[in-house]
Amino acid sequence: MADKMKAMEVQKKELKESEQQERTRDHRVFIPRADIYETDSEIVVVADIPGCDEQSIDITLEKNILKIIGYVEPKLPEGYNLTYAEYGIGDYQRTFALSDEIDREHIDATVKNGVLRLVLPKAGPAKTHKITVKPL
Repeated sequence: MADKMKAMEVQKKELKESEQQERTRDHRVFIPRADIYETDSEIVVVADIPGCDEQSIDITLEKNILKIIGYVEPKLPEGYNLTYAEYGIGDYQRTFALSDEIDREHIDATVKNGVLRLVLPKAGPAKTHKITVKPL
């Protein structure tokens, strides 16, 4: 079991914002909490990003790093000034290192009510095929 988990592991890699890049937006950045589920054919990542919809989420895959960024625009009622807040508003950013056994071409992402669902299909096993030798 441990070997299987190690082979198909989606490694969590939380990057410190100040060490990785400069921000151009004057907002807090939160690391969204995520649950990771695995089946025989896929890995599913479910992340909470309240205040984000499909237009405000940017997901990129470069090499083996999957990066999720969610942008949240504060919405205050007209005619009111915020005097006290217990809920912090900010953007979301999280990265994951993917193993080579993920089919990068068929990753699917959906969002509903501030919950992002990423489906990472596992690549099938390498198939044996015959290589024809041709004369020169």
